[in-house]
Amino acid sequence: MSNSQKVENVLNGLGKTGIIPVVVLNNAGNARPLGRALMEGGLPAAEVTFRTDAAEESIRILSEEYPEMLVGAGTVLTVDQVDRAVGAGAKFIVSPGFDPEIVKYCLSKDIPVCPGTQTPSEMIAAMKLGIDHLKFFPAEQSGGLQMIKAVTAALTGVKIMPTGGINADNASDYLKSDKVFCVGGSWMVKSSFINAGDFETIRKKTEEAAAIVKMARA
Repeated sequence: MSNSQKVENVLNGLGKTGIIPVVVLNNAGNARPLGRALMEGGLPAAEVTFRTDAAEESIRILSEEYPEMLVGAGTVLTVDQVDRAVGAGAKFIVSPGFDPEIVKYCLSKDIPVCPGTQTPSEMIAAMKLGIDHLKFFPAEQSGGLQMIKAVTAALTGVKIMPTGGINADNASDYLKSDKVFCVGGSWMVKSSFINAGDFETIRKKTEEAAAIVKMARA
């Protein structure tokens, strides 16, 4: 399998999953039970935010324990973080904004990357570098689905991952759009659930989220 096919397979996998849990882990000891809850709940993916000391080890544990899971790193702000995340097993990189240095670096290493964009200018700049799967962040605060529809009417070649303000009430509306390949959300993996060790609630809410994907795409 070529590197380009591997990148495409990861992006297709994210699209198939539909809702990508955005996870903040302050204790790597919670990674294993969290992964089990997500797998059993039907969302075999996680974007682990790289803004905690436990993020790198959490990615390593998730990747080793659940090799079939699409584990990625979010809130990636530097090339060094890309290296550390991928070294730990991350299969994709997500950043909150559009940083050409990070995008070019990931492209040079055949690492799937979804840079954060908010404006048509940022989206066009990303497209010129060869990226057509883009994060839209913060989604709800930046015009939500109506903004996505308006922008992609002109930029027909992009697929969008809205993140920010996505929840159980509005995720379906986003997923029904043919311009949205997946959404990022944290309502099923709230830090309060994780820190309390309440992985059964996470599993149940993950099941509900997986059902939203199935219904939206029926």
